[in-house]
Amino acid sequence: MRVQPTPPAKASARRRSLVRRVLRNNRGVSVVEFALIAPVFIGMLLIVFEFGFAFYAKAVLQGAVEEAARTATLENTSWDTLSNRVNRQVRNVIPASDADTEISFDLDPVYYANYVDINLPEDFEDNNNNNMWDSDECFVDRNSNGTYDTDVGLSGRGGAQDVVTITATLTYVRPFPLWKLFQLDSTQTVRVSTYLRNQPFSAQAAANNVRICPTP
Repeated sequence: MRVQPTPPAKASARRRSLVRRVLRNNRGVSVVEFALIAPVFIGMLLIVFEFGFAFYAKAVLQGAVEEAARTATLENTSWDTLSNRVNRQVRNVIPASDADTEISFDLDPVYYANYVDINLPEDFEDNNNNNMWDSDECFVDRNSNGTYDTDVGLSGRGGAQDVVTITATLTYVRPFPLWKLFQLDSTQTVRVSTYLRNQPFSAQAAANNVRICPTP
């Protein structure tokens, strides 16, 4: 039996019907949408986790350093004891991302005569008005070390009633793989500081404030 060919009008109608059915079929759309949205969503979560952990690590270090500083203001306190205590506290709280992770902690004490001296440069005679000290200009040696300093602080814990600043730096391996995606360093470093006045277990040493001028 001979098959009659489908008229062009009916063939066109069938194609349009097929297209409408395909367009109305939404099976698998959720999978495609998830495939498009998932990388962005996971990336945002990693960013939140990364910054959240950094703030957490800094808060832990800040608290440990402040506790150490309060103890350091007392007489006859060993810096090694304080460093070991803070290092132990930080290691107990901040988890390591793997067994080879090293969390480094360092105490760098500097002391000042008063709070207003913190990060204060020594006074000098600015003869050429360039707002910088030059080797041919006189200056007031407030920390008695014989040289001009942009910070009058001295290394060490100081004496009675001196203001001690303790700065600690914590370096740890990033626990989340965000650094791999953005080609960042695999470690993160946070730095904190605190300032406390030593207890008055004796009279505070008087500042010399010697004026030093260059030799002609």
